Amino acid sequence: MKYDKNSIFIGVDLGGSNIRVCKFNNLDFISMSSSPISSNAPEEVVLNEIYSIIDPMFDKSVKAIGLAVPSVVDIEKGIIYNTENIPSWKEVHLKELFEERYGVEVFVNNDANAFVLGEAYFGKGKNYNNIVGLTIGTGLGCGIVIDRKLYMGSNCGAGEIGMMKYKEHTLEYYSSGQFFEGEFGIDGATLYERAKKGDKKALSAFEVFGKEFGGVIMMVLYTYDPDIIILGGAVSKSFDFFKKSMWKKLEEFAYPHILKKVKIEVSEKENIALLGAVSLCFETINLRR
Repeated sequence: MKYDKNSIFIGVDLGGSNIRVCKFNNLDFISMSSSPISSNAPEEVVLNEIYSIIDPMFDKSVKAIGLAVPSVVDIEKGIIYNTENIPSWKEVHLKELFEERYGVEVFVNNDANAFVLGEAYFGKGKNYNNIVGLTIGTGLGCGIVIDRKLYMGSNCGAGEIGMMKYKEHTLEYYSSGQFFEGEFGIDGATLYERAKKGDKKALSAFEVFGKEFGGVIMMVLYTYDPDIIILGGAVSKSFDFFKKSMWKKLEEFAYPHILKKVKIEVSEKENIALLGAVSLCFETINLRR
């Protein structure tokens, strides 16, 4: 398939309870749509729900489709395994199914990788070579760009730092919404609303979280030494409430001169998840050039 600056792509952001789809022309959205999905339904039911939102948007002008999924992915074959929040999706050959249906190239990757690519192409990573994107929600996702290219490792397992054992749990537990539920018995969204009103217990919870999250940032710095770390996901909206204690924790970092240069910022680009899905197409195309 040949692509040019006028090529049109479709991006698909598959969440645990809904799907968002866009049509994109290299510069801007042509159209967008979203719909809930039956997360607990059989595999075929969920697939047909996804087709039903893509089909009206698809036409001969579309050159490729990028799918961002909350799952472990076999990048070469486009197979996804054990998709979060969709129990019936144990092993789904998405690339094969979508290419047979639509007749265009399909690129499948996990949502954290798509997020960091979206930031690299369209967001706060545009002017940097080495980028780490951390998605902080019910779990912790990590995407890595090195020398402007997505780095995934041999099995799409690079960046899965959240799975590392840490204290009594994993790093993910201490650096995601799980921490608020487990340690304070309340969800992060509620704590955020209370913190905005000056609630001392909520503010204290975020201070504790910031100390733990600072440890995760140190691990990222030691491992990848990026120019910028970009935070996304629901918990990142609370950054103002935990960044002070995070930076205090970072005073323990062994190389203070690096801290003076590295940027740690929150994603601000609207619809970054969809832009990330589209960027999966861009990444493959650019690598071919």
